[in-house]
Amino acid sequence: MPQRFPAIGWFCLAILLAVAGALMPAVASAQAPPHSGPQLAPPETAQPNELPEPTSKLPGIPKDQVRGLDFLFGALKAAPDEESASHVEARILALWSRTSSDTTVLLMQRVKVATDAQQFGIALKLLDAVLNLHPDYIEGWSQRATLYYMRNDYQRSLEDIEQVLIREPRHFGALAGLGMIMQELGDDRRALDAFRKALAVNPHLANVRELVKTLTEKVEGRDI
Repeated sequence: MPQRFPAIGWFCLAILLAVAGALMPAVASAQAPPHSGPQLAPPETAQPNELPEPTSKLPGIPKDQVRGLDFLFGALKAAPDEESASHVEARILALWSRTSSDTTVLLMQRVKVATDAQQFGIALKLLDAVLNLHPDYIEGWSQRATLYYMRNDYQRSLEDIEQVLIREPRHFGALAGLGMIMQELGDDRRALDAFRKALAVNPHLANVRELVKTLTEKVEGRDI
């Protein structure tokens, strides 16, 4: 079935894909177990659980992941420019994607391969296995939400977005994805609420800021 990507949703889909899928190569290279197969082999320079290096404007991240995320979200709001913000975003995404399970790493590598080949049914089955093994793995839920969206299964996508937000209410990709789906379903008020929450967490989402401006005029202007 041809996939439908309405123009209004492209940027938000890009956010959702970035959070859920764009780090898959990084996860694969940073955490890949040995002998995972030649097609899945990581670069030779990869280090286990490697995080992007901070810019000179940012201090190092605390070792504890919860404290680390709290620190990074504070740094994201305070980032002085887009370059600094992009580095902080990358470190947040890397922490969300971390797992100590070699099995999960291998399965997520295969999800990436299947998704790149547009074999979405296979990718979904692999993600089902990931979430059966590790139901608290946020990026498993996020990636599956993205794939359900790409198959126009909005109900299941929304259910998985809900699971992401239960585990991490600051997941700006999931919030943006929620806004995108609500907008496509014609619920501009809920879309605006989701986009505002995404922007409150990550004020550097310029296109989301434009969507908030447009929807604010559209939604709140009706009541005047």
